[in-house]
Amino acid sequence: MRTTIITGSGAGIGAAVARRLAGPGQALMLHGQGADEAGLSRLQAVADECRQAGATVAYHCGDLAIAGTASDLVRAARDTFGGIDALVHAAGFADRRSFQDLPREAFDRSFAVMPGAFHELASAALPDLTRSAQGRVVAISSFVAHRFVPGGTFPASAAAKAALEALVKCLAIELAPTGATANVVVPGYTRKDAGRLGSLDPAAWERAAKANPLQQLAEPDDIAATVAFLLSPEARHITGPVLPVDGGLTLM
Repeated sequence: MRTTIITGSGAGIGAAVARRLAGPGQALMLHGQGADEAGLSRLQAVADECRQAGATVAYHCGDLAIAGTASDLVRAARDTFGGIDALVHAAGFADRRSFQDLPREAFDRSFAVMPGAFHELASAALPDLTRSAQGRVVAISSFVAHRFVPGGTFPASAAAKAALEALVKCLAIELAPTGATANVVVPGYTRKDAGRLGSLDPAAWERAAKANPLQQLAEPDDIAATVAFLLSPEARHITGPVLPVDGGLTLM
């Protein structure tokens, strides 16, 4: 049985990763904030889909901005499944407020949920990852940490994702002697689940679909397919890179 923790798995890329990995021999600990009934229902629905695909599934809710939540998630996974083989940190959000309009508390929350929670999560799981025959870590970053254009900056999100990428590179170096790997996937504009527009309005999403050379939005499963490869035995010699899956957006 291979055990994977996936944060942010109630919707979007995190949910797509869970569905990609689901199957016999897979134990999945799904995490969602579970702040309201709708969010909890989405997480439970993803868990049910994964069970139907043959995976053994549990879920755990909590606000990753609060210190201790990520450690609790690791403990819950150990208590339920035993050792942890892989982490996928997909939790995050886009904050479009400008540099001058960004309040300190919003800036702090971006760092708490993205690099802060990742550091706590990976640190808590480190003993398991280094013992696993296929220890794997994948963090989901964003093009906003690499592309800066007038009217299209995300100061809080960009800074938090850049910090996340730096942490993953450091972790890759420290894990290397054990054979475990750590990698970053950088999505471009990616289609949201129905009814969830994120930080852009419908007209802006239509423009975003044409912003990259391929002139189309990514589907969450496009990102999940890359994550699944990085978690696989075939990716054993890949560690540390920042891999864009953005239709060429960050080339421009």
